[in-house]
Amino acid sequence: MIKARADKKKRTVAKPARQSRNTQGSRSRLGQGKATIRDVSRLARVSRMTVSRFFSNPELLLPTTREQVAQAVKTLSYVPNRAAGSLSSHRSGFIALILPTLTNSNFAAVAHGLTDAVRPANFQLLIGYTEYEVGEEERQIELMLARRPEAIVITGEHHSRHCTSLLTNCGVPVVELADLPQRPIDMAVGFSNREVGRIAAAHLLSLGYRTIGAIGPGRSDDSIDFRGEDRLYGFEESLRSAGVRTDLVLRHGDPPFSYERGAEGLAMLLDREPAIDAIFAVSDLAAVGAMMECRRRGIDIPGRLAIVGFGDFDIAAQMVPPLTTISVDFDNLGRQTGSLLLGVLRGEGMEPARRVTAVGMRLIQRASTATGVG
Repeated sequence: MIKARADKKKRTVAKPARQSRNTQGSRSRLGQGKATIRDVSRLARVSRMTVSRFFSNPELLLPTTREQVAQAVKTLSYVPNRAAGSLSSHRSGFIALILPTLTNSNFAAVAHGLTDAVRPANFQLLIGYTEYEVGEEERQIELMLARRPEAIVITGEHHSRHCTSLLTNCGVPVVELADLPQRPIDMAVGFSNREVGRIAAAHLLSLGYRTIGAIGPGRSDDSIDFRGEDRLYGFEESLRSAGVRTDLVLRHGDPPFSYERGAEGLAMLLDREPAIDAIFAVSDLAAVGAMMECRRRGIDIPGRLAIVGFGDFDIAAQMVPPLTTISVDFDNLGRQTGSLLLGVLRGEGMEPARRVTAVGMRLIQRASTATGVG
């Protein structure tokens, strides 16, 4: 009888239910289920509220507490449910970034700088691109707003009426990039694209060039590079002020601008005026394409033709000869945008003068423009 009772007790101890209950707290480590916030709090020996604060406002925790929670999160491979958190806190945790293209390394630098600025505050970017199409910009804004972003960062100051209305009434901070609007929708961080054109023209004129052309994008019904157009306008203004002809300012091809468009543009300008002696391209990509076409035609740079670009792409300094260009620190542009947004999202006051921030630009003279002509 005693032996039977012992066997029964042994069978009870070996029940699966007791084993499952004993391993409940470490189930994620054993691959038996997804870890929860309760698992993290138990392992870190803190409250669930403290774990939540670790993800939302880690700076409010003591360093030792942060380390305890961080170690538990790592051990359990815990990933917080951001969607559920956004429903309860009315925060999504992401910033929308709308760019014209993803193939331009300068826009990649903007995204990189912006990410570096906002990541320490636990914000992430959701990126959309428009391919310079007005209709697609409207669609991207609508899609982003449906996901309740903390803020919207959008390229340029030129938008359709519908876009402007959406951004004006969206209820979150808005930053317009890479332009200096006189009347921003909310805030702006950028530079004057017209001034880019003026600097390029002043440089070529100062070197004695007088038969000067430019290569920029054309436009279709829905595809427009407003910033490239503004560079051409600034360039034309300076040529007119100097009494130099402007009929060699070429607008050709849909954006985004490319090597191919630059090569085609050079060929068209040479057909129009064989004596042309200098060219400004609104993007380094087009400038490099023009330089490659010069090489195919045996045209010496800068002896026969000088070329200036914009953007200071990595390839510009590697060309033979190296390309003279106008540089903007796009990574810094992204960082300043992020810093501005974090201040607003934290509820810090802002003076009206800080609504528009200029990042500046500089001419980098290299060997594609001569030190003097004649």
